[in-house]
Amino acid sequence: MRILALDGALARCAAAIVIDGQIAAVRQVLVDRGHAGLLPSLVEAVLVQSGLGVRELDAIAVTVGPGSFTGLRAALALAHGLGTGAGLPVVGVGIAEAMAEALPALGGRQLWVAIDSRRGRIFLHRMGHHGGAPEPTALDALPIPDTRVAIAGDAAIEVAARLAAMDCNVMLTDVRLPPIRQVALVAARRLAGDLPPLPAQPLYVDPPEAKLPAGGLRPAPQAR
Repeated sequence: MRILALDGALARCAAAIVIDGQIAAVRQVLVDRGHAGLLPSLVEAVLVQSGLGVRELDAIAVTVGPGSFTGLRAALALAHGLGTGAGLPVVGVGIAEAMAEALPALGGRQLWVAIDSRRGRIFLHRMGHHGGAPEPTALDALPIPDTRVAIAGDAAIEVAARLAAMDCNVMLTDVRLPPIRQVALVAARRLAGDLPPLPAQPLYVDPPEAKLPAGGLRPAPQAR
């Protein structure tokens, strides 16, 4: 299976061609902003490197969050545009799913994925807890684990330090961002029916900050 994997959810843009589970081409750039401008060039580069055209792919995998509002939308818009143009399925992949795929052997520890929301809080995804949905959590109000845990994500270092200070049995992993190969692997499992469907739409934990004006939107201009 030939999959184009895209990620713009956090402080990185990444694109890769993954063929039968192995990376054939990859481009990654650490960046806080500008995802919309970078991602198309990364996709073009991996297609050239792999020698494939978009229509020769079998699917497009894209991370859905939680993460940066702009980065998520940029990656998803590109994925859907390419998928529509080439008639390919676009498969959503959660950040925590990709990280869990990269950490198959945790010695019985529960995986916690901690994502920095940049608001003095984190999005905490406790795999297997409450259906696995990410929760907005203040750093000063972290839940106390009732089992041994392993921490991944871009806020993992701070979360692991705080839990260790509370005498919790915690292990810090080296996974900070969703590995792009694992994004494709999760998508392949989803396409095979081994995982439930996940819409390729942004996964927002907090409500959007933008609000409609009190007086409503201005009417559309009239054609002359």
